[in-house]
Amino acid sequence: MLGVDVGGTFTDVVAVHDGRIEVTKVPSDPARPAGSVIEGARRLGVAGSREFRHASTMGLNAVITRRLPKVALLTTDGHRDVLDRGRVWRPPRALTDPRWRRPFGDAARPLVPRYLRRGITERMLADGTVLIPLDEEQVRAQLRVLARCDVEGVAICLLNAYVDDTHERRVRELVHEGLGRDVPVSISAETSPLAREYARASTTVVDVFMKLIFTGYAHELAGELGGLGFDGDLHFADCAATLLPWRQALDRPHRIVFAGPAAGTFAGVELGRAIGERDLLCVDVGGTSTDVSMAVGGEPFVDTTFEVEHDLVINALSTEISSVGAGGGSIVSISPSGDVRVGPGSAGAVPGPACYGRGGELPTVTDACLLMGILDPSGIAGGELRLDEEPARSAFESLDTPLSLDERIRYAYRIAVANIAEEMANVAIRHGTDPRDFTVVAFGAAGGMLLPATLDLLRAKRIVIPPNPGLFSAVGLLSTDLAYYDSRSAYRVLEPSAADSIGAVFEEIERSLRERITGPQDGMKVRRTFDARLIGQHWETPFVEVPDGPIDPAAVETMIANFHDAYERRYGNRFPGMPVEGVTYRVQITVPGHRFEHTPLPTPTDTSVTPDRTTELRHYTDQALTVAEYTRDRLPVGALVHGPAIIRESLSTTLVCPGQVARVGAYGEISIELAAKK
Repeated sequence: MLGVDVGGTFTDVVAVHDGRIEVTKVPSDPARPAGSVIEGARRLGVAGSREFRHASTMGLNAVITRRLPKVALLTTDGHRDVLDRGRVWRPPRALTDPRWRRPFGDAARPLVPRYLRRGITERMLADGTVLIPLDEEQVRAQLRVLARCDVEGVAICLLNAYVDDTHERRVRELVHEGLGRDVPVSISAETSPLAREYARASTTVVDVFMKLIFTGYAHELAGELGGLGFDGDLHFADCAATLLPWRQALDRPHRIVFAGPAAGTFAGVELGRAIGERDLLCVDVGGTSTDVSMAVGGEPFVDTTFEVEHDLVINALSTEISSVGAGGGSIVSISPSGDVRVGPGSAGAVPGPACYGRGGELPTVTDACLLMGILDPSGIAGGELRLDEEPARSAFESLDTPLSLDERIRYAYRIAVANIAEEMANVAIRHGTDPRDFTVVAFGAAGGMLLPATLDLLRAKRIVIPPNPGLFSAVGLLSTDLAYYDSRSAYRVLEPSAADSIGAVFEEIERSLRERITGPQDGMKVRRTFDARLIGQHWETPFVEVPDGPIDPAAVETMIANFHDAYERRYGNRFPGMPVEGVTYRVQITVPGHRFEHTPLPTPTDTSVTPDRTTELRHYTDQALTVAEYTRDRLPVGALVHGPAIIRESLSTTLVCPGQVARVGAYGEISIELAAKK
């Protein structure tokens, strides 16, 4: 098996051959992203592999940077501004800012410019009754306008289409007649057949973008992998880190808009199970940002929707991930008040940090770590990229501040660490938990050099650095399963008389899912859940369990009881006397696949270790510190390393801070804790 995580800076590729992991890291090529994937597959040998599992943030980066193709939105007349209105929510920082504008609703950064959002004469009521018939001649007139605008794709989201999709399907036929069969079209009734117009519209628009971004890429990737001798199954990961055959993933590609961070969470949960830790903070420190997720009792939090940016909602199951703009490429600057500031801007892959020698002139966290002595100038990413201290030093010297060079570098590092620690604490506290009760799984290429320093601030139980931390998200792809899921909205008050209609919804979803499953179905698991609310409420309680078997009056009573239990766990209150209304019904079918399992390593009788050499850790305190330097591959299970120390490996670096002790665990993981005070 091979797994690949395509990031903005590097493409991480891992392979399992005869139970042994091999890894490589290839610089990403934004101009031709498939090239770095193929190069990684060539290095590790893809011929004869059973599966190739793929995750990417390519779609996410395209939306964030607005490097998007030109698409149109067709919606019910009078609702063309649905993307601008959104949910009319403001982030906390904007509550008192009269100048704030929603980024994708602002004229400077719209997903779809207003002139490409066209109203269609039709109206379907919420019960499926046609109030205004579809005016096909008016649709054709609008399509002639779009043809002159050279649109590349069309999203169709008509009012209440999740109840009756007749109008949307006919409009799609007219689009193909007017613009051509090769123009990608997404209709909301297939992409996101759920209530709430805005989320349905934004999801459908993003789906068209992803079709245009991923379709050519996926076919190129499949063809070139075949040229390397790969004849196995190509699977794409979705936002919950589950897998789909690549052709089916292209049917609803909004689900794969970002998958790498979710795969990292799944990898952390799997490692936690192996080492006996079930309460985890999974923290992925990359080049641009740090992604924080959480697992309680060995289960990550999964949401029914997620935001690409504030109020830009996508209806898809996704691992709950919170991001902060602090990573290796985060730019260090001086605020108007004279403070050192880290992020949220990033140097990215091009030009990258100043020390990369690619033309970058702004100081970054990576430059600070190089000048501190944490990073080895001989190179990162397995020697792919050599580092130059002089441009890094010049970048820090160029900052307009009276602070000394030592203070600039030291504060940059400490502020980056503090920003990450603050987000970790926020994630834990939002879920009503204490971060001191959690183990932190630290991964990403920059995780090992930044996250151990958060122990002094966060007081977590320990920091665990997994094997191959720089490629840990790609490793997670090798431990997940195929999953097919779908959902439908249908407002039904849960009472015995509704059993037949609710059962029909579940049967329709399950039937359509089973038709999509290819290959062996041994061990297949079917899970049914629903989202519901108390009558009169506006938001639902998600993922309420549905009992196995047919939906009869007894099953409906169980669903009601399950809802009240879930409501009480989530909100702390219980209202058994109030009627319950089901809103969304969901089925997920999981097909177990080949999985990579962590296996314990042999423990030698002699666990003593000797440093490879000593070096200086500069700018960490007022005085330079002498630190021991180790090579990770030479550290046996059970070895103890007392800080300050640096542990190097080909694709990552770990800093064991002063006052900390690191132990190599049974699976090769490095567990870092605060040393016991004497």
